[in-house]
Amino acid sequence: MTTHTLQAADCHLTYDVHGPLPTVDGRAPLFMIGLPMDAAGFTALASYFPDRTVVTYDPRGLGRSTREDGRIDNVPEVHAADVHAVIRALGVDAVEMFASSGGAVVALALVTEFPADVTTLVAHEPPLIAVLPDAAAAERARAGYRDVYVAKGFGAGMASFIAMTSWQGEFSEDYFAQPDPDPALFGLPTEDDGAREDPLLSDLSWAVSSYRPDVAALASAPTRIVVAVGEESAGTFTARTAVGLAELLGQQPTVFPSHHGGFAGEEYGYPGQPEAFARTLRAVLDS
Repeated sequence: MTTHTLQAADCHLTYDVHGPLPTVDGRAPLFMIGLPMDAAGFTALASYFPDRTVVTYDPRGLGRSTREDGRIDNVPEVHAADVHAVIRALGVDAVEMFASSGGAVVALALVTEFPADVTTLVAHEPPLIAVLPDAAAAERARAGYRDVYVAKGFGAGMASFIAMTSWQGEFSEDYFAQPDPDPALFGLPTEDDGAREDPLLSDLSWAVSSYRPDVAALASAPTRIVVAVGEESAGTFTARTAVGLAELLGQQPTVFPSHHGGFAGEEYGYPGQPEAFARTLRAVLDS
């Protein structure tokens, strides 16, 4: 693995290249992205592609990458321009891409703006509120965990976030009638550390979940787009958004093993099934 730092617009982006460039077989590198998650989140998944050149990176303001634009919010189009800059720095015409969660939203923005950058995109559970039939209720639910975070801090906010993202089906009045969950039940801290800039729990990433995909642009792009959903995610928020996006693109979502973070290993508190996940990803990319 080699590590590089690229000076892009108002930021320094750190990325890792696992394998040779140019690639041995002439195939496009496999780029893995997430948000808000840095390259470390793909350690397990990348290890199951020893025969491929894999690229991972830290989005601006996360991990080893810095930002000098005076902002702390996450905007899909901004991150997409950063990914485009990294692809150009790799010296390749295009990449294959696995993108998860907010990273999948960034990837959709990338294909919209720079359609020649990606040959195949596997978009895993992008949290796109706009594609839901209960979009207004989903926005209310999003504001709910943000409000708990602002009022009570990380532990309470994360417990509320878990309740929101694990809720089955549309956000009904039964959901909103629930009391705030106890963070201790999830092994989360009950004391408030005073911080309010968590990119997941604050409104700093609302531009990601509020992103409206340009279906016409995606349909006309040369990129093959595969929408992916975890088998254990069925009925939850990000599974429903994956289904909604797939329907807009005229396809059925491809089922992957495990849950929303199913590609992650034991380094995270909620490990998935990275080996099985990698087998499915390989099959999709090779099909």
